[in-house]
Amino acid sequence: MVPSKTILSLILVALSTVDASPLTRHSGKATLSFARKVGERSTLNVVEKDRARVQAMKQASHNGKRSGSLSATNTGFWYTASVGVGQPPTYYTLAVDTGSSSTWVGAGKSYTQTNTSKDTGDSVSVTYGSGSFSGEEWLDTVTLSSGLVISQQSIGVASSSTGFSGVDGILGVGPVDLTQGTVTNTGTVPTVTDNLLSQGTISQEVLGVYFVPASESNSGGELTFGGYDSSVITGSVNYVPLTTSTPASYYWGIDESISYGSQTILSTTSGIVDTGTTLILIASDAFQTYQSLTGATQDQATSLLSITSTQYANLQTLTFNIGSKSYDLTPNAQIWPRSLNTAIGGSSSGIYLIISDIGTPSGSGLDFINGYTFLERYYSVFDTTNKQVGFASTAYTQATSN
Repeated sequence: MVPSKTILSLILVALSTVDASPLTRHSGKATLSFARKVGERSTLNVVEKDRARVQAMKQASHNGKRSGSLSATNTGFWYTASVGVGQPPTYYTLAVDTGSSSTWVGAGKSYTQTNTSKDTGDSVSVTYGSGSFSGEEWLDTVTLSSGLVISQQSIGVASSSTGFSGVDGILGVGPVDLTQGTVTNTGTVPTVTDNLLSQGTISQEVLGVYFVPASESNSGGELTFGGYDSSVITGSVNYVPLTTSTPASYYWGIDESISYGSQTILSTTSGIVDTGTTLILIASDAFQTYQSLTGATQDQATSLLSITSTQYANLQTLTFNIGSKSYDLTPNAQIWPRSLNTAIGGSSSGIYLIISDIGTPSGSGLDFINGYTFLERYYSVFDTTNKQVGFASTAYTQATSN
C-alpha cells in the first residue's frame, strides 16, 4: 500500500448540528445535504496537515498511477452524511470524501448484518497517512435516502482502524481508480457513484459539490449526484478538461495560472481541485511572490501568513485563470474566517491568509491545490462522464463574512 495522504486530527467538535437531510430529487439527479465539523484547536494545524497530504499525493507518482487509495478527507473540516447500510438500514455518520473512493464503516458504530449483507471473503485495507483501516469486504444495500438506494454496494467493514474518532467511516465519492489495490483478488471496485449510474438512478456520472462558507451560521453543504444544483449557482457552469500531467492527473487535476492584482505569480501549470484540502496551496516560488506582494509575515502559532489591518485594506484580487474563464478571490475571500481564528490556535483579532506553500517549486506536476477555501466561493462539478471539472459562482462568491 502506498503511503497516503494525511487525515485530519479526529477529535471533533460539531459546529453544525444539521444532519443529512432527505434527498432532493430532480430528473436524473439527487441532492444530499451534509454537515460540517471542525477539528479541535489542540490538534489542528491546517498548514502542516495540508502539506503532509500533498506530499503523500506526490508519492503516488513514484509507485505507479493510483496504486493505492489516497484519502483527501478535509484536514481542517469534516463534512458528514448519515448513510444507511443494510435492510432495514443501520445509519452511520460517514465523512464525505471526493478524494478517496472506498466506502466503509466500523470505525465507531459496529456493522450490523441483515438479510442483504454478503461477505465476499476478500480483505480490504486503505491507508490514509495518519489513519487507516482494514477488514472484510461486504456487499450490501446502501441508503442515502428513501429515494436513493444502492443495491450490492461494496463496503469495507473495519475490524481495525486508527485515526477515526468521531466518525463511523468514509463515504468515498472520488475516482474509481483510487480503489485499485484496496481489495484482495480485485482490480478496481465500483464506487457509490459508479453504481448509482449502472443501476439507473442517475443518468450521468457527475457530482456537484456546494459549500456554504465556514463563517456563515448555516455552514454546511450538499452533494448532487448525477448533475448539479442550479438553484445555488448564480451563473453558468464553465468546464475545463482534466489535465494529462502527472501526478495531478491521478486526481481531479486541471491546468490554471494565478495572478495577484496585475502580476502573474504562477504561470499555467497543473494541479488539483480537492475538497479534502482546507487551504489553497501554491508552488513555493509563487507563494514567496505572493507573500512579498502582500507584505505578510509567517505566524508562529498557526503557520499561516498574517497581515495587519492596513495590509488587508490594500489586498488585491487573487485571480485563478482556468480555461477561458477567470475566478476571482476578493480580499475577504483570501483570509481565514476570523470567527474561527481560535479554532486553529490563532488570535481572535488576527488576520490570517488562506494561501499556503505547497512545499516544492513549480514544475513538479502538482503545483497547486484549490481546496475548501476556494470551493466555498465557487460551486464545483466533478464530471467523470466527460472527463472535466466545472465551476460556477454562487451567492457567496463575493461574500464579506470572513
